[in-house]
Amino acid sequence: MIHLIGPGGAGKSTLGATLARRLALTYVDLDSRFLAEHGVIGEYIGQHGYRSYAASNVALYLRIIRGVSSPVVMVMSSGFMTYEPDIHPLYPRLHDDILRDTRTIVVLPSLSLEECVRETLRRQRERAFAGAPAREETKIRQRFPVYAAMSLRKVETMRGVDALCEELVPWLMQPATGLKYNVACGDSEPEL
Repeated sequence: MIHLIGPGGAGKSTLGATLARRLALTYVDLDSRFLAEHGVIGEYIGQHGYRSYAASNVALYLRIIRGVSSPVVMVMSSGFMTYEPDIHPLYPRLHDDILRDTRTIVVLPSLSLEECVRETLRRQRERAFAGAPAREETKIRQRFPVYAAMSLRKVETMRGVDALCEELVPWLMQPATGLKYNVACGDSEPEL
C-alpha cells in the first residue's frame, strides 16, 4: 500500500490519482470515502465533534484495508497522522505502521513553512469544502512541523505532478523494504 499523507490542499489527491493511473493501481481517497459514508466532514464534526470524526475515520480506514486484496494508492485525511493516540484502540499501531512503511510519502506544497502555508491556503480557497482561512492556517502551522519531522520521503507539489510522478514511479516500483501492513493479505488481523 502506498500512503500519501500531508495537510489538506497539499496535492495528495491529485498526486495519488495520477500515481494510481500510472502504476495501474486502485486509488482510494479516505476523505471521499468518509463523505460517501458519513456526509460532509465539517458537518459531521459540527454534529458529533472532532474526536468522533477521528475515531470514525480510523474505523473506516480499517474497513478499507481489510477489504484490499491488491496494492492501492491511499490518500489519507489531512489530520490522520496527528490524531491523539487514544482516539481508537488500534490507532497507535496503524500510525506506527504507516510511519515505518517505506512507501509512505509526505506530500507538502513546499518544505518551507511560509511557502507551504501560502500555497496551501491558496489551493484551499479554490476548494468548495475549505474552512475559514484563519482556522485552516492555524491547522497548517500546527501540523507542518509534525509532517516535516517524519523520517519519510517528502515531495513538494509546487514542482508539478508530472515531474513528481517521473521521480516517484521508478522509486515505487522497487521492492519495499519496510513493514507492509495489509490485514487482508494474511497479517494478524486486529480486533475492532
